[in-house]
Amino acid sequence: MDLALKGKAAVITGGSVGIGLAIAEGLAAEGVHLLLSARDGARLEHEAQRIAAAFGVKVEIAAGDVSAPEAVDAIVAKAESAFGGVDILINNAGTGSNETIMEAPDDKWDFYWNLHVMAAVRLARGLVPGMKKRGGGVILHNASICASQPLGYEPIYNVTKAALVMFSKNLANEVVGDNIRVNTVNPGLVLTPDWVKTAKELTAGTGGDWEGHLQSVADEFAPIKRFASAEEIANLFVFLCSDRASYCVGSAFFADGGMLRTI
Repeated sequence: MDLALKGKAAVITGGSVGIGLAIAEGLAAEGVHLLLSARDGARLEHEAQRIAAAFGVKVEIAAGDVSAPEAVDAIVAKAESAFGGVDILINNAGTGSNETIMEAPDDKWDFYWNLHVMAAVRLARGLVPGMKKRGGGVILHNASICASQPLGYEPIYNVTKAALVMFSKNLANEVVGDNIRVNTVNPGLVLTPDWVKTAKELTAGTGGDWEGHLQSVADEFAPIKRFASAEEIANLFVFLCSDRASYCVGSAFFADGGMLRTI
């Protein structure tokens, strides 16, 4: 299927690992030029060079923590200087949490609010004007099944991801008249390096069967009985970036292996 994405330009936050990296590779395979952002500058540079060599596209980087306004400003400036604006924005940067509401301090709430919500707000404010000049665009938010079906050990993650979905819906309504489509993807269990790291830590004192631990998680939560690969989630993002998804506006798409227990 020709997705007609060749020659477009995209910003991807959290683009050096996991789902963000898989989206970068998927878009690059379609001929999309990339501006990748992540906190680890060395890893970001390595992946940018690898993707550019593998797919023959232009790949720029803007290292920084998008929970900080200055990092967002740097992305917007680099998008303008490198590509004259972009056609696609993937708000993917994020991370899980672990706390109780009664014990979590304000600064932890503030960090996750800035990372999951305000980064998306600020990037929209910075990049949408350029999308309008280019005739339209696509904005996708990587939220989580936890936005609708929370996990008890990470209330801050649940709350901020739910807020991201609501922001996405409101932004979709505001910019659809400018030919900009906004949607959300809510993944379930995805085999990212964070999940592997956590599983290894949890099983270090009991034999180290981290793979068995992850399988037990999949057995408990996902009817499909396995984790998704990052590439499986990226495939949906890439499709939603294309005009093949031209009637998809303001929606939240679940890619969760049946994990969501409601309809």
